[in-house]
Amino acid sequence: MVRKQGGVRAGLCAALLGLASVPGWASGFSIFEQGTRAMGMAGAFTAQADDGSALFHNVGGLGFFEEPEFQLGLTYISATEAEFTGTDPYPGPGVFEEQKSLSEFVPHAYWIKPLSDMWKFGVGINSPFGLTTEWDDDYPGRFLTTRASLQTLDITPNIGMRVTENLSAGFGIVARFSEVELDRSQGLIDPFTLRAAEVARVNLQGDLSNALGWQAGLLHKVTEKLTWGFSYRSRIRVHYDGDANFTQVPSGSPLLDDLVAATLPFGSPVSIHAGIDFPDTASLGVAYAVTESILVEVDANLAGWTTFNDVVVEFDREGMDDLVLVQDWEESNNYRVGVRVNRGEKEWRLGYVFDESPIRDENLSPLLPDADRNGVTLGWGQAPGNSGIDLALMYLPFDERTSLDNEVNFTGTYNTTVWLFGVTWNR
Repeated sequence: MVRKQGGVRAGLCAALLGLASVPGWASGFSIFEQGTRAMGMAGAFTAQADDGSALFHNVGGLGFFEEPEFQLGLTYISATEAEFTGTDPYPGPGVFEEQKSLSEFVPHAYWIKPLSDMWKFGVGINSPFGLTTEWDDDYPGRFLTTRASLQTLDITPNIGMRVTENLSAGFGIVARFSEVELDRSQGLIDPFTLRAAEVARVNLQGDLSNALGWQAGLLHKVTEKLTWGFSYRSRIRVHYDGDANFTQVPSGSPLLDDLVAATLPFGSPVSIHAGIDFPDTASLGVAYAVTESILVEVDANLAGWTTFNDVVVEFDREGMDDLVLVQDWEESNNYRVGVRVNRGEKEWRLGYVFDESPIRDENLSPLLPDADRNGVTLGWGQAPGNSGIDLALMYLPFDERTSLDNEVNFTGTYNTTVWLFGVTWNR
């Protein structure tokens, strides 16, 4: 990845990434809401995959498309509660903090073109991973983070094949573009007083980078009523190059300030290098048409977060130690149930999701205060093959989660509640 990129492609990706920076409210920092019709069924869509978002949920459905399709949409994400209450030993039971209000938009766009009865082509643009957390500059956890931002944008060209009358397969290349940023304070023990002091604020900025992965899927219509689907998206590792900028914070001690000024490179950016492993994911779904107008789907999804271990930031300056952000995440599952009810050219949709957090108790921190969550959804819009608007609403309360004894030495209870609203235009 080069530090500065020119041309139309880099400009377009940067503009779309501005939309794709989102609160980290999905399992880990994944974002499953990449199509409004599927969102109305809580994402239980692997065994249907019959609109443009098949290019995200299950590219195996691509072979069944008989007409061109275009979709353009957004998912709006807003946190109505994102709070922290401290406990002993640090920062103590009297500490209460709130994240800064975050309201973000996640874009998606899909275009599908049948090439023949057997072969189909499609291109998807979406943002399946993202993170934004932001706290006040003077809160006790500022030495861990004051702001974290991870932005991604995927561009996926796909090919689908109708293998038989009832079986379709698909394959696609995933081109992922990403930026990352972390702000935090730096402290040290004053050698003259033996007390802790804040001496600097640090901004770590990873420039626009990219990497490749792939996805594949199958969709099988067993009978007119029963279908099943399987989808897999590969692990992708993105390498970032960028800069670290240090700003001195006066400590009140001239001797300490002079010592720090001689040690840290204030006013002079330091080149940095880092890498993030985005997990592979697998989805299995079964859909059954209870009547001509009512369909139920159940999905199980697995995210391989064990690849998200330590994030190491390397500094290109002699004498500066690497910054190691210990993660050590676990695999996580989520389970989704969706119901759709057809009313002519329109549909009503309902859904429920249980989503596990991959973060261990000992690694829970304000960088990403994640927890298990149970969500419910409601949707309305067009039946497959009809032009118009789809709408969906999701209510996503997180389980209250307390970290009492962890490796980051910052303990307390987190409470989070999120609302999501999706809209997609179909043509």
